Amino acid sequence: MSLAFAPMSVVTLPVQGTDLQFPVRRVYCVGRNYAAHAREMGFDPDREPPFFFCKPNDPESIVPVAASQTMTLPYPAGTENFHYEIELVVAIGRRGSSIPVEEASSYIYGYAVGLDMTRRDLQMKMREQGRPWEIGKAFDFSAPVGPIRPIEDTGALKNASISLRVDGETRQSSDISHLIWSVDEVIANLSTLFTLEPGDLIFSGTPEGVGPVVSGQTMVGAIDGFPDLTVKVA
Repeated sequence: MSLAFAPMSVVTLPVQGTDLQFPVRRVYCVGRNYAAHAREMGFDPDREPPFFFCKPNDPESIVPVAASQTMTLPYPAGTENFHYEIELVVAIGRRGSSIPVEEASSYIYGYAVGLDMTRRDLQMKMREQGRPWEIGKAFDFSAPVGPIRPIEDTGALKNASISLRVDGETRQSSDISHLIWSVDEVIANLSTLFTLEPGDLIFSGTPEGVGPVVSGQTMVGAIDGFPDLTVKVA
């Protein structure tokens, strides 16, 4: 078989404390999974089934950010309202479908700090028109992600502080225990819709305080027990 052109390279994320690289397969995101964030976006939080959207898994979208380093993120085209959303990212390490909640943590390879960068004006325009969000969420450099910490090093995370600072000012501050749907519940629900595979990433949702960044500003995302994720907007 001859290919018409060279295939896309696989995106990998470093596994903290090892020489291993985690190959990324798919990228799922959970929408409005903190109550206060749901309210700031104009919705009432509830316990109806969570909803999901996806980001591309290509090297232009998933951007590995090494610990103790600053990654430069270009300001994207087509937007005048570029927003940060700090999130706990869950890395899947086993194949599974229709996973029971009580078994969900056994499918986790590890965790990382991630940013779900958003062209908010485009997302809102699509929402108002009842159209898909892709142009607001799935664009180049939309998902900076830090190193993965294996679950053997962290245990199954049930609570940990999560925050984001912009130029030293705290903009988001919460705890992952405030998730409307816990990580285990998200995995169980998502696995009824898709067969999860090793290499899948799940962005678990962002707390309140989302807002814009402009060229020249630096974001520092933090989750207790993880290296900071430092990103500067070009």
